[in-house]
Amino acid sequence: MIVCEFCSHYRQDGKCLLGLNIPKGMSCREFAPGIEKFCSNPNDFVNPSQITQMATFFGFKKAELKKIKLMAEAAETSRQAEQENTASLNAASSL
Repeated sequence: MIVCEFCSHYRQDGKCLLGLNIPKGMSCREFAPGIEKFCSNPNDFVNPSQITQMATFFGFKKAELKKIKLMAEAAETSRQAEQENTASLNAASSL
């Protein structure tokens, strides 16, 4: 397993969109995690700690783990906002 498998810059042909060499370890200065790399089905996302635990299990540390935590927290905030918008729309449509 390589760090690139969880990065949004990683292409299906195994190369980096930014033209960087594929690192051997679990670190990359341009690592950009994507929630879809951890949960292919958005309904599988429970909370940020779930993603953090997965990242720790896969061997992420330091800067990469911090980026993953920020990504997971942003995904949680986005999900909550969507739920609030849906609730508001449902309440408005029932009037």
